[in-house]
Amino acid sequence: MNMKTILAIFGALIMLAALGRAQMGMMRGSGPGMMRGGMMNMSMRRHHYVMRNGLPEEYVGKRNPLSRNAEDLALGKTLYQSNCAACHGAQGHGDGPAGKNLNPRPANIARFAKMPMASDPYLYWTISEGGTPVKSAMPPFKNVLKEQEIWQIIAYLRRM
Repeated sequence: MNMKTILAIFGALIMLAALGRAQMGMMRGSGPGMMRGGMMNMSMRRHHYVMRNGLPEEYVGKRNPLSRNAEDLALGKTLYQSNCAACHGAQGHGDGPAGKNLNPRPANIARFAKMPMASDPYLYWTISEGGTPVKSAMPPFKNVLKEQEIWQIIAYLRRM
């Protein structure tokens, strides 16, 4: 190899190392990265929990029975605003005023609710059990909201 080729390879390695370091910053607790609730935040603690343990049996077969009509969506929006927006933000980006100092920060549920992993059972479990299984600050809503109300919120999340 000539010197020009060696320098090109060396330069490429330095750029890859810098890129990797910048991306790892998204994973650390500093700044608005993934683990701190930045735009990419999809509740990694919850994801890892489900990957290791699966969903509890009582949630596995749950399916949203609502037809997602205008009335259910409007009720879901009202329920979201009164129960979720303080932490998850008005648009669901995880930027609500009550969630600013939480670690991990609230998830960007507007984005997450449209991802394949966000199945009906997963979302129902998440809202019902809150952060208890993953040791986050999200309160459980299974004793606060009725089943239909949880489904209305889920329908609304999918339309955000």
